[in-house]
Amino acid sequence: MKKIKILNIVIAFILCFPLHFLYDKFPNFITSIISPVNESIWEHMKLLYTSILIAAFIEIIINYKFKQDKNNLLLSNFISALIAIPIFLIIFLPIYYIIGENFIVTIIIMLVSIILAILIPNLIIPSKKLKLEKISIILIIIIYLIFAYLTFNPPHTNLFYDKTTNSYGIFK
Repeated sequence: MKKIKILNIVIAFILCFPLHFLYDKFPNFITSIISPVNESIWEHMKLLYTSILIAAFIEIIINYKFKQDKNNLLLSNFISALIAIPIFLIIFLPIYYIIGENFIVTIIIMLVSIILAILIPNLIIPSKKLKLEKISIILIIIIYLIFAYLTFNPPHTNLFYDKTTNSYGIFK
């Protein structure tokens, strides 16, 4: 299980890079929901969430193929993807407001956020099956609906502001 979690972390981190440019290469409604449409801090939270969920999908396939323990796997991966957002923001925002944008620092914070987000649910979710797979799927979809709404209707706050284009959300 530890090897799978390490693989999950590596895959999620590597996926951040192509996901960052996905909307630029293939601008459409779907890619606007799963990847950043601008350089605002908030838009990059989609990148974290999606990369962890894709890595989770790979982990689920591996677990089924090798008949590993599947108890609460979808739930723990949903929680991982969800808590990556506040973990990143809690670490990143104070540093960002003190030193400004720094690519290397941002990448390191992204990696730390992924590591913490993937490991924390395994410590707090019981091994006994909770039977919350269907609810987890619904919650994953709800989060993407929230991403979609905020992509097309962003609040005019610093978190949603793209300094490079002086704009908010998808409309430039």
